[in-house]
Amino acid sequence: MDVASIAKKIIANSERVIMGKRQQIVFSLVAWLAEGHVLMEDVPGVAKTMLARTLAKSVGCTLKRVQCTPDLLPTDVTGASIFNQKTSEFQFRAGPIFANIVLADEINRTTPRTQAALLEAMAESRVTVDGTTHTLNPPFLVIATQNPIDHEGTFPLPEAQLDRFLMKFSLGYPNIDDEMKMLGALESGNPLDAIGPVVSSEELVACQQAVRSIHLDDKVRRYILELVHQSRKHEHLALGGSPRASIALFRASQALAAILGRKFVSPDDVKRILAPVMTHRMILKPESRLRKITATEVLEDIATAVPAPVLDMEARV
Repeated sequence: MDVASIAKKIIANSERVIMGKRQQIVFSLVAWLAEGHVLMEDVPGVAKTMLARTLAKSVGCTLKRVQCTPDLLPTDVTGASIFNQKTSEFQFRAGPIFANIVLADEINRTTPRTQAALLEAMAESRVTVDGTTHTLNPPFLVIATQNPIDHEGTFPLPEAQLDRFLMKFSLGYPNIDDEMKMLGALESGNPLDAIGPVVSSEELVACQQAVRSIHLDDKVRRYILELVHQSRKHEHLALGGSPRASIALFRASQALAAILGRKFVSPDDVKRILAPVMTHRMILKPESRLRKITATEVLEDIATAVPAPVLDMEARV
């Protein structure tokens, strides 16, 4: 399976709609190929929802959107058993979680009980309702969004749920040239209407399986573990990366190497996805927060302190 050529098709198709955000498109694709999930934290109006719709349309996948509000119930996400008077039996009516891409918009506006309804689906790709387990069809991706500015009436995600997201990143504002292109694309209609599927969902599932065969040399594995272990004893952190963080770096670096057309992971792959994989898994000490130290700065310090290994030719098989 040529993962790189399939990834190029999806990225090129997505860039017809999302201008100047190639890195974020690549990160989203990394998470999908690594069978993880994405948390996008950004201000309103920077195309978070549009990115989810573009990915779904590029792969010909189903997309369901959940607008998270304080009165949203877990059954509104997972589905519920409804009594059918004609057959005198309960029938399961599937919720929006039964889609290839689920967009949980403003996830921090709904209650912890409803946020927890996503946990089993995100961790195990299945949902249990009324004692019956329902398997979700692959490829499955949750893209959750939250607004970092407006905190009134919100329920911050607990660390246990933040840790379920493979990556967290922001889209950010486009530069003036990209915004100019965006206005030009909107002149004749919505650019999303002009794109269609460029690969099939079956091809994406095959890519997910192919990614797992990407080679990691023992030196790169050790490098990943040293980065995570360094975070656990850093002076500014109350909590460092868990073993799930090590697994996330392992899987995400495999996916990035595959997208770049390589059959092995280089230390540069690990460095490139370090921030989106690790920042939301670390908790700063209160005194460090008061000193305006950020998780990104701590990661840069860790990356500087841990020397990257040099791979020989035999490690690049």
